[in-house]
Amino acid sequence: MTQLNENNSESVAITDETLRGLVASDRVNRRIYLDQAIFDLEIDRIFGRAWLLVGHESQVPSSGDFFCTTLGRSPVVMVRAETGQVNVIHNRCGHRGAKVVNTLSGNNKRFRCMYHSWSYNLDGSLSSVPLRDGFPSDFDLKDRSRGMASLPCVEIYRGFVFAKMNASGPTLLEHLGDARFAMDEIADRSPVGELEVCGGMHRYYFKGNWKHQIENLADQYHAPFSHESSVTPDGYQFSRRPGEKGTRIKMLNKDGTPGTESKGQWWFPWGHNACGAQTTDGDQGGEAFDRYRSELERLKGVEQARDLLTHKRHLAFFYPNFDLHILAQAIRVVRPISVNLTEVQIFPIKLKGAPEQMFSDTVRLLNLTHSCSSLAQTDDVEAFERIQTGLQGRSGEWIRIQRAIDRDVPDKERGGMLGPQFTEAAIRNQHTAWVKYMADWQ
Repeated sequence: MTQLNENNSESVAITDETLRGLVASDRVNRRIYLDQAIFDLEIDRIFGRAWLLVGHESQVPSSGDFFCTTLGRSPVVMVRAETGQVNVIHNRCGHRGAKVVNTLSGNNKRFRCMYHSWSYNLDGSLSSVPLRDGFPSDFDLKDRSRGMASLPCVEIYRGFVFAKMNASGPTLLEHLGDARFAMDEIADRSPVGELEVCGGMHRYYFKGNWKHQIENLADQYHAPFSHESSVTPDGYQFSRRPGEKGTRIKMLNKDGTPGTESKGQWWFPWGHNACGAQTTDGDQGGEAFDRYRSELERLKGVEQARDLLTHKRHLAFFYPNFDLHILAQAIRVVRPISVNLTEVQIFPIKLKGAPEQMFSDTVRLLNLTHSCSSLAQTDDVEAFERIQTGLQGRSGEWIRIQRAIDRDVPDKERGGMLGPQFTEAAIRNQHTAWVKYMADWQ
């Protein structure tokens, strides 16, 4: 049997052996970015098997608060029940399958389908059915199969809500491993140890495969070149974190060479990675930030406050859909739509208990760096679309990811494997995870 790709040319039937053959230790085949049939398998085998970020529990602070998103192709609702529990349920009517909740967020005592007015409780169980006497005598409102089904696995770590579509595979903590310390790092910077995800959302689309975006999050090699136009003559980029001083990022040395490779890149099992914090033009400070630092020192002591405020990571990416951008203080969620169309959502993070001015600065800086018309994100999106276009050419079947190969060492302090910041090891690690989910799942 043959299948057709997006160019209507024949491709051989996809077997596990075929999938393994598309990824080598130092290269990947261009087909994984172009073949719609492979994309469909990714939705089933990666986004249908992996732990995915749904959101943050602060997005549903009160009973009845809900937030809607999509996991793979499945619309879901994250909702706070009357008991205080955070539920994640399929956004699908148990009657005829219509999407029940058709807005991003809000508050309801129950959910009601617009088609035939079936109503559901905040745990997804069926609440009421109009004209019920027309159904068979054994029709039971308590039958959970008639409700908005719950996802089989939902767990929360430091307020971040994860879910997966099946009950097999690792627990959330096994999945996160040592990479989870990035979430600790940003949450512990709050004077009360809690985060809030509020302040709206940026959303952009690009005409390219979803893996271009996640590979970019494991790639600091591109930064001094793709973002060169945002660098001032002294080698620093614009401010990218709250504060009035010590906030500009060093991109180039005085001789014009890249200046950040010594900062390191980590990779972890299950496809995760983190890259080291960038050098800045001094210690972070300013009126609001100094008040924040004083409060941390009062609550946690001078030494612990100094350690918390020492930036250790630029970002951490949790395969396959969640970027915790620590420098920008934001969440980035990657959502595949088709083989050559991807949606990205970005949410600012507020450090609960910190001065309000710091969060205002975070939102302002996200507008400069990560909106669809910003000074940095536009460079990346342009690159993603050029890659997707370039891969259509038949000049070669393979893409090479060889930089700093075999230069990784175990990091006993932070866990994972550590290499130079401009390594492509974390991208290689993503494709190792790709094969595990796609062909070697146990």
